[in-house]
Amino acid sequence: MRHAVIMAGGSGTRLWPLSRAERPKQLLDVVDDGDGGAHSLLAEAFTRLQAVLPTGQIWVCTAARYGDQVRAALPELGADRLVLEPVARDTANAVGLAAALVADADPDAELAVVSADHVIRPVERFAATLETAYEALGARPRSLVTLGITPTSPATGFGYVQRGAETEVPGVAEAASFREKPDRATAEEYLASGEYLWNSGMFVWRAQTVLDALADHLPESAEGLAKIVAAPAGPERERVLAEVFPDLPKISVDYAVLEPAAAEPGRVLVADLDVDWLDVGSWPALASTLSDDGAGNAVRGLAVVVDSSGNIVFSDDPDHLVALVGVRDSVVVHTADVTMVCPVSDAERVKQLLAAAEAAHASRYS
Repeated sequence: MRHAVIMAGGSGTRLWPLSRAERPKQLLDVVDDGDGGAHSLLAEAFTRLQAVLPTGQIWVCTAARYGDQVRAALPELGADRLVLEPVARDTANAVGLAAALVADADPDAELAVVSADHVIRPVERFAATLETAYEALGARPRSLVTLGITPTSPATGFGYVQRGAETEVPGVAEAASFREKPDRATAEEYLASGEYLWNSGMFVWRAQTVLDALADHLPESAEGLAKIVAAPAGPERERVLAEVFPDLPKISVDYAVLEPAAAEPGRVLVADLDVDWLDVGSWPALASTLSDDGAGNAVRGLAVVVDSSGNIVFSDDPDHLVALVGVRDSVVVHTADVTMVCPVSDAERVKQLLAAAEAAHASRYS
């Protein structure tokens, strides 16, 4: 049976101060719905999967501290379809835990792994590509299929996957290589070649296949996950999870599974996903989901903008007016306890700013 899991455990530090450890970006209502309202990235990801799968076959993996918020945000989510990580141990263990629990419920499960912080349009094209990736498993049951985004620019912020030989499934090729985030010149070469796709971080594979790959390449995690699912579901499994999971080796699924598996010809495949894709990992990325005021300002909340352009203005305080005059190319974010201002060109440094703010706060109260 086909299943999918939404990975929703990130803290979204580059969207500080709106995104916080206690309420991360995927749970915030930041995506315009076109009718004057907004919804969360998580809700959008859930709805997107409902175009492909029955609701009962959709799972969510998140940090234990977000469990109640996820249930409130997704009332349709099955009670036993929420996977809670007691601590963060990177994507290999998060994906592995989800795969282990899905396989425990359905030993023959085919599992898509998608992200909670992507905006993907149109949904119909995403659904068609996901169907194609599932079909690739029918043709090659042991394969690990990654979804590759058709690049629209020489982006340096994404990893890339190189398309190799075509497979028997149209739109799916063997993955020739994975490349880390390139410099500008290399990214331009990738784009010009037509051989490279952006690595979306979304995958389709049999749940047991990824568990077998972990056993081959990350045996300590495989053994720990097996111990967790061997415990009876309920309090006993939760106890074993809390005991075992924090000690698993911290590593990404790309390093632990995909890159080693790619050494075996034809084992890793890539399905072409030709969509408008946005990884909402920064303020400029989020701004592209907001309506434009005609002067290049992306505005959400109570704000007045005069003789200004190229700004990103966001306020979640309905009683506080944010006012700009003569301001160019800046990010202005207001919350109940923090106001953050920076040039759009420095938006990627917000994570650095957060670290400095936390250090200043700690020294003030030490």
